[in-house]
Amino acid sequence: MEIKKLKGAIEAILFSSGDPVSIDRIAEVLELDKSTASKILKNLMDEFNMEDAGVRIVKLEENYQMCSSPEYAGYVRQILDMRRNTPLSQAGMEVLAIVAYNQPVTKSFIEQIRGVDCSGVLGSLTSKGLIEERGRLELPGRPLLYGTTPDFLRCLNISSLSELPPLPQKQQPNDEENDETEAFVAQVE
Repeated sequence: MEIKKLKGAIEAILFSSGDPVSIDRIAEVLELDKSTASKILKNLMDEFNMEDAGVRIVKLEENYQMCSSPEYAGYVRQILDMRRNTPLSQAGMEVLAIVAYNQPVTKSFIEQIRGVDCSGVLGSLTSKGLIEERGRLELPGRPLLYGTTPDFLRCLNISSLSELPPLPQKQQPNDEENDETEAFVAQVE
């Protein structure tokens, strides 16, 4: 198949999927090696991700997704009659930062750092699709493990967790929690 047809096929796959699609799956369906599929996707991303484009292709770790450009989010919300999501609370930002920098983590680990119950915040972040259950820890009681989702990466406009800002060096014993939160909040804003 010629490159133009392959680009069209990938574009159709991403558009119709709606969810992130792995590079491995794209390569398998198009009967390409992963390297060739990656090169074609990179070229397609360059074409789509131009300034003022309404649709973009984003890379989320080893997955790709077609989505609307952030600068047109207001119009999309209006046409779909969507209410703007409420911003995260300070507690939500703190828990999200703890999960992002330490994943996979248990509820008790988060509560140990924050010093308060986090059940409601974890439920809220899970319902917003920013964190997800990642299995269970092999300890008595088998506590749930939490990690971030591709939606988390999309909201921060990053393609992998390695793009998170580094944590500042520990200044004082009790300031570690605040430093993580401040670094994460700065990235989100």
